[in-house]
Amino acid sequence: MTDRSLDLLIDEVVLGLASDDEVERVERLASGDPDIAARLERARQKFAPLDDTAEVLPVPDDLWERIEQRLGAPEDAPVAAPSNVIDMTAMRGAVARWRATALGGIAATLALAVVLGWTLMSAQQPAVVAVLLDDQGEAIALVESRADNTTQVTLLERPDVPSDQVMQVWTKPDDDGLPVSLGLLSAGESRTFTIEGLPAPNPQQLYEITFEPAGGSPTNLPTGPILGKGLAKEPVT
Repeated sequence: MTDRSLDLLIDEVVLGLASDDEVERVERLASGDPDIAARLERARQKFAPLDDTAEVLPVPDDLWERIEQRLGAPEDAPVAAPSNVIDMTAMRGAVARWRATALGGIAATLALAVVLGWTLMSAQQPAVVAVLLDDQGEAIALVESRADNTTQVTLLERPDVPSDQVMQVWTKPDDDGLPVSLGLLSAGESRTFTIEGLPAPNPQQLYEITFEPAGGSPTNLPTGPILGKGLAKEPVT
């Protein structure tokens, strides 16, 4: 595994996007390697502002009373199910939905806080960051664009691209202008684009990925279904 792919996996673990096996793997690596442990801690600190966007769930007023009653009851005594027990399954589902929404950049805190491994390895911080959502509200890609229009597109999942199509990345530097192609994700993998002649990226700039015929859009404008789209935000420095 390369440092780049390991950093991406660490970010996914911290964001709750990784599987249980991947979480266990990263924690095992971190326990035996101080460098990986430090990278994991940096990722946690980087995404810590996300916690501030979560809704605070109040503790039921009679929680301690129920605990005391339970501690003083015989071991085989039946326990009545209170009407306001916190449903952990529902809570986990709510947290998962919150993460998906937050990743979409709907919450400004997320869009300003999200900076993946490419930023850590880059001497120049991106001018804007955008999280692209699909039509289900799931985050599918992260876009980081520097002032010189060097743009890193990091896929957060591997889409099922038809054999006769390709993913094409677009942006709109001007709200009133036409979309501009940044390039093709021909291998279905994350990559970096550098486009000359465009104005520096700005907050609220639109980015999107579409499915296009093999070789790219024949009109040099988006023609296929939109895989994901999102508006850019300026990261906090």
